[in-house]
Amino acid sequence: MEGRVLEEIEVKVPASEAWKLCGSLLLAKIVGERLPNLFSKAEAIEGDGSAGTILHVFFAPGTAGPPWYKEKFTVVDNERRVKEAEVVEGGFLDLGFTLYRVRLEVIEKEEEECVVRATIEYKLKEEAAGNADLVSIQPLVAMMQVAADYLTNNYTTTTN
Repeated sequence: MEGRVLEEIEVKVPASEAWKLCGSLLLAKIVGERLPNLFSKAEAIEGDGSAGTILHVFFAPGTAGPPWYKEKFTVVDNERRVKEAEVVEGGFLDLGFTLYRVRLEVIEKEEEECVVRATIEYKLKEEAAGNADLVSIQPLVAMMQVAADYLTNNYTTTTN
């Protein structure tokens, strides 16, 4: 069994500014600070934010789904503004998933506006098909909203 879910959010900053956050490890730090009821910690245990980086993500106690997982950045494309990460240990893999991939894309809309798209792609063993209900885009939507708020509050246009 396989599936895909996605969600988009508009952000009133240039795509280049949004990518500076979404394409870096700063995103995990900000999300950890501003969503303590969802994520208790996300730390890079290997790498600098480029492809090959491994994050250890811990969910807050009481949240649905697995308590932790490790993900590896498989794609960090600064030109296309795309970052992909796959769960490589724990989490959804312990629940019968054979693939759990998250993709963030920053899409230029207008000069001072962009769209951040989050996509989850997954594959699940047939005997674990009931666990498909655990796939939720809502944590990513919350993360994108935190990023959008951070960008909006910290970006200022300069006029000459």
